[in-house]
Amino acid sequence: MIKISMKNSKGFRVALCCGVLIVLLAALAEGQRGGGDGRAQDPGVQSGTRTNAAGVATGGSLISGNDATGYSAFFTDGRNRFQDIESVSNSPNNNNGLGPRFNSNQCSSCHAQPAIGGSGAAMNPQFAFAGTPVAPKDQTPSFITATGPTREARFPFFYNSNGSPNLNNPNGGVEDLFTVSGRSDAGSCSLQQPGFQHALQTNNIIFRIPTPTFGAGMIENLDDSTLLTNRQANLNNNFGISGTFNHNGNDGTISRFGWKAQNKSLHIFAGEAYNVEMGISNELFTQDRPLPDEDGNGGSNGVGLPANCLNLTGTGYPEDTSNPTSTPQAAVLDDVSAFANFMRFLAPPPPGAVVLNGNTVPQTSISNGSALFSSIGCATCHNPSPGNTQASNFVSALSNQPVPAFSDIEIHHMGTGLADNVSQGGAGGDQFRTAPLWGLGQRIFLLHDGRTTNLVRAIQAHESNGSEASQVEANFDNLSPSQQQDLLNFLRSL
Repeated sequence: MIKISMKNSKGFRVALCCGVLIVLLAALAEGQRGGGDGRAQDPGVQSGTRTNAAGVATGGSLISGNDATGYSAFFTDGRNRFQDIESVSNSPNNNNGLGPRFNSNQCSSCHAQPAIGGSGAAMNPQFAFAGTPVAPKDQTPSFITATGPTREARFPFFYNSNGSPNLNNPNGGVEDLFTVSGRSDAGSCSLQQPGFQHALQTNNIIFRIPTPTFGAGMIENLDDSTLLTNRQANLNNNFGISGTFNHNGNDGTISRFGWKAQNKSLHIFAGEAYNVEMGISNELFTQDRPLPDEDGNGGSNGVGLPANCLNLTGTGYPEDTSNPTSTPQAAVLDDVSAFANFMRFLAPPPPGAVVLNGNTVPQTSISNGSALFSSIGCATCHNPSPGNTQASNFVSALSNQPVPAFSDIEIHHMGTGLADNVSQGGAGGDQFRTAPLWGLGQRIFLLHDGRTTNLVRAIQAHESNGSEASQVEANFDNLSPSQQQDLLNFLRSL
């Protein structure tokens, strides 16, 4: 279980009414804490639109390439659906329906920073749901705040009869934040929220934040042999780093999406999120989803969802289906396929200049930081590229390309400090996929649970008992302040 330490973020101290600009300035201030006394400081979230080598803005934009296959139509259609606001009934295309439980009502509400498809935004949309038609009852848990990270919650363990966590009975499933109860379009469905306050009191709760999806099509198009060859090269290190892969339980191939690399493809990634985060059954996940203890997991006597909370759209299952009579051609796809195509064709995030305390950082500092990133061992896991993509049957822009994700796509033991005691696939309670660092310069919330906005604190969190990164983090600590600053400048250039 996660135990919040003194290194964790204290959050933004800015009133909601002050607006997005001031919140972003607060994020910059949080990122820059630690300087002023000779210590290195995180330059903070970099603002503005970054462009590729050709001067074209790429944040949230279509990957370049020959459009002979018409893939741009799929991208545009998927991006539009990614922004649809879902209702329980009468949703767009009449083929989906929010609930019975959900964490958000729109894909882009979780994937918004710095553009559609990214990570969590400075202003948390979940905080604004309570007391509105989205969630008429005040359902906001205490860990959802106006300027904190967009989150999902999980209980690592089921409970004993006395209310204590049963450490021998793992749970780990998502406990959705909101219910459709009280909505005008939800009929008589009435559901209780999970016991969040009890979970907090018993230290049986962990959090996850949205992963950015820029460049995801390139990661999807890395073949297993490339990743395996790259792993063999990574194992030749003196930093105590090993690493392995999570694997798909069906065909045994390497899975690669999600904080624990638990999802094989963007299609599965999208289908799971539609069902788990928004409560919408679809062609990959075809039933309404009860909570873990309602579904008979962990030895509970759960009997699933009540009948009046099933098939709330009245259209049958799955709620999201293909649309064979629709036009134009892209509209024929189901939402999950459209979401997958949007993410698949999102351009990778470009690097950019860095501003620290109002001054542009010299390129020499960023170059020095890049060299230090490799020499102290960061690049042993955060590989500048794990290899080139295989030939793509989608579009030439995905074929035979390096993947500058700064990740090996492997899962690593990160020790007690980051462990969440949740297992997914072959990834254990302290194992996480090496988070891709491309786009880090414009990311606000850091680590899997968004516990900090400060890069220094995020780096320090890599050192704990059992962490493969402890030696590398110690190497960072042993750098001079100016060297640390160069490395932080480099990271914010990504």
